[in-house]
Amino acid sequence: MLVRAIEEADRIVVGRLVLELWGAHTAVAHGQVFFPASLPGFLVEQQEQVVGLLTYAATDGHLEIVTIDALRRGRGVGSSLVDAAVRRARQLGCSRVRLTTTNDNLDALRFYQRRGFRLTALRPDAVREARRLKPEIPSVGDYGIPKTDELDLERWVAPR
Repeated sequence: MLVRAIEEADRIVVGRLVLELWGAHTAVAHGQVFFPASLPGFLVEQQEQVVGLLTYAATDGHLEIVTIDALRRGRGVGSSLVDAAVRRARQLGCSRVRLTTTNDNLDALRFYQRRGFRLTALRPDAVREARRLKPEIPSVGDYGIPKTDELDLERWVAPR
């Protein structure tokens, strides 16, 4: 597995993946609209195929994971992407890595907490507001759970 930074030549591939995996060219979290295909991030390649993607935005002393997708689960792709984001946060002098997910995403909640992330905020009914910015967000998510709330998770990044 090769983890590498997204390059300008990758933007078309990243845009296609974001559209396929997220249902639109945008991602919405905490009332903010992101355009993942234009953000910095990482790709994971295996045998010349993209098997993972992470995009991020870095501001105010933290690195925010905007999108993360392991196209092959259970093989370390997601962990490799999180590790790359933590390394980049250190390089940028960020003290935290944070992300937002939704209440239905139980697999993600388990994944992040096992990798040192802690729940830091709950925004009840935030997904209803997010749908105003991105109508493609489904009303029912994983395991048939209504998708209603946003949850923030953070991981402290120790300085070098």
